[in-house]
Amino acid sequence: MSLDLILNQFEWEWNDLLKAVLSLLAGFVLGFEREWKDKAAGFKTISIICLGSTLFSLLSYKLGAGESEDATRIASYVVSGIGFLGAGVIFKDGVNVNGLTTASIIWMSAAIGMAIGFGVFLTAAIFLFACFIILISGKLINHYIIRNIGRMATLTLHRDNVAAKDEIIDSIRPLVKQIKIKNILLTEDELTITMEVLINKDNIRKFEKRLLENKKLLEVSL
Repeated sequence: MSLDLILNQFEWEWNDLLKAVLSLLAGFVLGFEREWKDKAAGFKTISIICLGSTLFSLLSYKLGAGESEDATRIASYVVSGIGFLGAGVIFKDGVNVNGLTTASIIWMSAAIGMAIGFGVFLTAAIFLFACFIILISGKLINHYIIRNIGRMATLTLHRDNVAAKDEIIDSIRPLVKQIKIKNILLTEDELTITMEVLINKDNIRKFEKRLLENKKLLEVSL
């Protein structure tokens, strides 16, 4: 084996090690917010996804850089495969859908890992910074500027008070920005209404008090 070939192989190994370290750091940054919120996919999961995407990109680049010059064949399957992994963290709890942000971070971490694997460090850094800013600023903007919060409310009335449904909804309408009726269930004895409301944080206590003080409601779940 010639000296030039040995040196080139040594250079590639150190370059790959640098990509692995950068990929781990990027995964840690993206997963930190999920870990902070105690989500299922924390920094360990996101870091491994980012690292795995980098490895697949490295293999795709090296194994596909022969006569065909096809350096995207293996990496293209990462794009489709990561979709199944992201879909696994999305679940429906009643009328609520959870895990969308985590799935988006999994998708983004794979993309950044691939960018690092192909050596596009500046692009990876820009998108990593942009994603982190969105994760951090989103909650702050909602808390200090938009000040809205979504709540699911389940109201149960006696069947004899079915006519009071519109009256109850009209009584809370001035306190909320938006009301969406998700489900209405009528049984032999009760009427159950499930609604999604968008409330300004300053009106949450008033909203809860108005519902709890309504004597026509048998049960209130917020």
